[in-house]
Amino acid sequence: MLAVARALMARPKLLLMDEPSLGLAPLIVEEIFRIIRDLNAEGVSIFLVEQNVHQALKVAHHFYLLEQGRVTFGGSPGDLEEDEVIQRAYLGSAEQT
Repeated sequence: MLAVARALMARPKLLLMDEPSLGLAPLIVEEIFRIIRDLNAEGVSIFLVEQNVHQALKVAHHFYLLEQGRVTFGGSPGDLEEDEVIQRAYLGSAEQT
C-alpha cells in the first residue's frame, strides 16, 4: 500500500501495477482491488499484471492472456465468459447457464 501511495503522489495518468495482491491476506486483497476500482473511476488508467484472475477480471475493461511470453487470448471480460476452453483452462471450469 505504501508503494501505491508513493506512486499516487505524482498524480499519474497511468499506473503500472505488478502483482499487487501477491502474498496478501484475502481481506487486504479485496481492499487493494477496491482501491484499483476507485482510482480507475477517478480517471487513472491502470495497467495491471495479476495472477489472481478472478479479482483482475472484476476490475478489467480489457485483458490479455500470456503464455510463455506470447499473447494467446485477449478481449473484454465478457468475451472470456463465452470461451469454454479458456474458462476451463484458466478459471477452473466453464460456468453452466
